[in-house]
Amino acid sequence: MSRSLHVIPQPARTPVVDNAVMGTVIFIVTEAMMFGGLISALAIVRAGTLGPWPPPDQPRLPIEATAFNSVVLLASGAVLYLAQRAFKQQPISAKRPLQLAIGLGTFFVLFQGFEWVQLIAEGLTIASSSLGGFFYLIVGVHALHAVGALVALVIMYQRLTRLQLLPGPFQAAQVFWYFVVGMWPILYVQVYL
Repeated sequence: MSRSLHVIPQPARTPVVDNAVMGTVIFIVTEAMMFGGLISALAIVRAGTLGPWPPPDQPRLPIEATAFNSVVLLASGAVLYLAQRAFKQQPISAKRPLQLAIGLGTFFVLFQGFEWVQLIAEGLTIASSSLGGFFYLIVGVHALHAVGALVALVIMYQRLTRLQLLPGPFQAAQVFWYFVVGMWPILYVQVYL
């Protein structure tokens, strides 16, 4: 005599958070810890340095120009928020604000690259001092994140123009860009000031 097992079908569950968003959040948490470690290492070296910081024989970091560039990056985050709101109303209406957010983010990255070229020409290299080493390491890692997040936004834009953009991946790309935008003021204060 065999017993048959009767399985009651369960309704499909809707996740509380989209998988792409959750994966991005987990990635960001690990990256935030990495940036925390880099900033801590900079603080330890700065505190242990005999004499003034930054070293007097090194070029000064362009505080004012980078402050302007920081405003550009923050503006890109605000415009991306507007793109998200437009996407919720009518997806194709997010096209212009998403273009603008990508444009502002690209300006930020190119401006930082121009800054690097100038500083290298003035003698600040990764090997010239602790300041140079930490500057290029911390700002460079942030630049890699910015480029990666921009690539994700460009992919989302391409999907949007083909009317294939889904909310979950778009939100994941936004979360990544907001991390890049939100991390920058912390790095600016710690590295430049």
